[in-house]
Amino acid sequence: MKQAKPTTATTKDEGAPQGAKRSAGASDVQEPNDLFDQVQAIELGARALFIHPYVKRSVTRRTPESSMEELLSLGDAIELQAVQQEFCALSAIKPSTYMGRGKVEEMASIVAALDVEVVIMNCALSPIQQRNLERELHTKVIDRTALILEIFGARAQTREGVMQVQLAHLSYQRGRLVRSWTHLERQRGGAGFMGGPGERQIEADRRALDESIGRLTKQLEKVTRTRELHRKGRQKTPYPVVALVGYTNAGKSTLFNRLTNADVFAEDQLFATLDPTMREVTLESGRQIILSDTVGFISDLPTHLVAAFRATLEEVIQADIIIHVRDISHIETAEQREDVLEILNDLGIKDYDEHEMIEIHNKIDLLDHEINSGLVADKPKETPIQFCAIDGRGEADLLQRIDDILAVGSHDLRVRVPHDQGEALSWLYRHGDVLARDDKPEGTEFQVRLTQADLGRMQKMDGIEILSSSAKQ
Repeated sequence: MKQAKPTTATTKDEGAPQGAKRSAGASDVQEPNDLFDQVQAIELGARALFIHPYVKRSVTRRTPESSMEELLSLGDAIELQAVQQEFCALSAIKPSTYMGRGKVEEMASIVAALDVEVVIMNCALSPIQQRNLERELHTKVIDRTALILEIFGARAQTREGVMQVQLAHLSYQRGRLVRSWTHLERQRGGAGFMGGPGERQIEADRRALDESIGRLTKQLEKVTRTRELHRKGRQKTPYPVVALVGYTNAGKSTLFNRLTNADVFAEDQLFATLDPTMREVTLESGRQIILSDTVGFISDLPTHLVAAFRATLEEVIQADIIIHVRDISHIETAEQREDVLEILNDLGIKDYDEHEMIEIHNKIDLLDHEINSGLVADKPKETPIQFCAIDGRGEADLLQRIDDILAVGSHDLRVRVPHDQGEALSWLYRHGDVLARDDKPEGTEFQVRLTQADLGRMQKMDGIEILSSSAKQ
């Protein structure tokens, strides 16, 4: 059984749910960070009951069993102890408690018998549903979104990552304050038009949250502008950007480490990577690229979470090539593929002719070859690259595919580089195929072949003069 120290000290309050942090009194003054801690905290290693409610006869991409398996993996990411898992088939969703009265009473018995500290619902709960379930079950209740936010909070390492998680979490919690202070009404009551202490505390907390959300939004806008400046700087440097995307735990970070000889955290768990990482990679042709590892995707990713990580995901939107890494050994690899493409679509990446995409079938060492050969790629005309990030199978094919894409639509040019422009000269040799060289007093003239992308980058550089150009397919 897993044992872990709690992330923060907790004290039970007579009116608060078990597993939740003690709520402050109406006269207490809370800083926004304190309030953030209060609405977020779950003890690592807490005893958890996992519930997957689903409506009978509804059409979904996944089976209840696979949905539960993923939910348990999410819980394992923050070391929750899964004391029991329950499937709840519903005829309809109840507005007050999501599940029907009989099922709620059954779950309450399990909570009491197994000393459950937190209940994880694999769905999106309304504030009222969450509040009512906590009253009925007498313990802390969170939904899928809150669980994902807990994981992101534990994974964020950089200041930007922490800010993005806080923004998403505070936006999520703003509309849920009704459940945090209802015990104050029961304890103290309230009369007159001013309302009770719970109502006054809710308004005070809502203002505090709004102020925090406003500050974080402005700070992240600065991050977005800074990223844009860095991106423009790379365009002037310039190197093509290749972004890795994929369902969480598909093996992106292991692949990234293999291609870059880096040591990015890569474990067999969901959301092992949260903050983006970028490294230079030199292809066989000598061309250099920037490889970017990004946060993994997951089904039913909340829209406000995607919005909060927009600055990070801009690296994917602006990439020259997108590599879609798939865990081809997973039983629902096709469904995971659809989830990834759906999120890319939400990000505005809809036309794959404008965003070159390479599909990788990772973890082929875990899959029968005959099954793998029958799977389809993003573009039927292209063959997915069979890959094993552990032993490197497919690595040469992947790097060659990147090189081939970047070489499409090349241009033959005659250019002149002044003798004092050593950096420009070095860039030309790294990114172009130098066909001829002629040293002259005013500078060195080259016959060089460049891709369309590299031609665009070179035109933004100082130190290289184009004398003539002709397109070459």
